[in-house]
Amino acid sequence: MSAPAPMPPPQLARFAVSPSRRRRDRAARTALLSATIVALVPLVLIVYYLLGKGLGAWSASFFTTDPTGNTFFKSAGIGGIKSAILGTIEIVALASAIAIPIGVAVAVWLVEFGRTGRVAQAVRFFIDVLTGVPSIVFGLFIYIVLIVGTGSSYAGYKGSLALSLLMLPAEVILVLVPSGLRESALALGAPRWRMILSIVLPTALPGMITGILLAVARAAGETAPLLFTAAATRNTNLDLGQFMNSLPVQIYNDVTSPTPAVVERAWGAALTLVALIGLLNLAARLMARRSRLA
Repeated sequence: MSAPAPMPPPQLARFAVSPSRRRRDRAARTALLSATIVALVPLVLIVYYLLGKGLGAWSASFFTTDPTGNTFFKSAGIGGIKSAILGTIEIVALASAIAIPIGVAVAVWLVEFGRTGRVAQAVRFFIDVLTGVPSIVFGLFIYIVLIVGTGSSYAGYKGSLALSLLMLPAEVILVLVPSGLRESALALGAPRWRMILSIVLPTALPGMITGILLAVARAAGETAPLLFTAAATRNTNLDLGQFMNSLPVQIYNDVTSPTPAVVERAWGAALTLVALIGLLNLAARLMARRSRLA
């Protein structure tokens, strides 16, 4: 007769996982993996389709020449998207420089200083309203105020102002920072400003970077605000006070062309826009990881 199996020590028996909990855990993991695969399938298909349609347009001249305006014969030269790439980078960079500091400062004030006041409630209300407003409304707002209202013309910086309204982040990430970290820093005698700079912002940095990247990606792909504010031009223009081309507007203009070569340029521009956003995401992720390891 075999000896009975030894009983686990009491301190380990308390943490033993029952078979039913293991089954539920496996079921939850399987469901999560299935949902992730289902979510990735459309992304993979879109990227695959973009590669198939856009890679044929890529060449050295595609990135180093401006559109010529020719929309009839590819042999005559239709040009590339140099002005659109540089214009997108400039417009989105200025919009980010405007929106990110303001958004982070407002989020810090709402979380750390104005949790329950009437002003804070009003600010939260307007932030929620801005989140649900269509992008074309921001373009029309800047168009009416800064173009029609002042009698001036289109300009790249006006497109940046319109996009900056789309990029204002919320306070959600800072709220997720545990209150115990704040209380510990304050209990040690640290002033509130140092606690915010040394504890709250570094802890929330990965989430803040994710939110900023989502905002930048949204702004970089918007067409309607730029049609009403920055317009378009074929030539490379680095002056944000003048007409400025951009990838979304270039794609919008090219994809409606009856010329196959111009439509192919639109697919190449769309692939370029996706690649730029992907590189931006990768760089920001590496920066966030390095900051956590520092």
